[in-house]
Amino acid sequence: QVQLVESGGGLVQAGGSLRLSCAASGTIFIPNLMGWYRQAPGKQRELVARITSAGSTSYADSVKGRFTISRDNAKRTVYLQMSSLKPEDTAVHYCNAFMANREYWGQGTLVTVSE
Repeated sequence: QVQLVESGGGLVQAGGSLRLSCAASGTIFIPNLMGWYRQAPGKQRELVARITSAGSTSYADSVKGRFTISRDNAKRTVYLQMSSLKPEDTAVHYCNAFMANREYWGQGTLVTVSE
């Protein structure tokens, strides 16, 4: 059974940094597309960043220049380095992956940015 296991969330002060990790297990496939979404209280889930297996990246305008997505295909792991964090970045962050024509989601990890 395929699982996406996230780690790295937590509480940080504004201006600080966090690194999220997400590892895909239970599969021999390398995900075609991996990414991070987030959902703040009372808001819809939104795309934060995504990366193809070849390393092409895209970002939400709100995080450009502050967040960096990367991946290790051998480890089937995607990372999100978050810097210059703002209180408005507070949200549950979800890992997402497409592989073998199916979409998978992680359980979510909470990122809280205090003033």
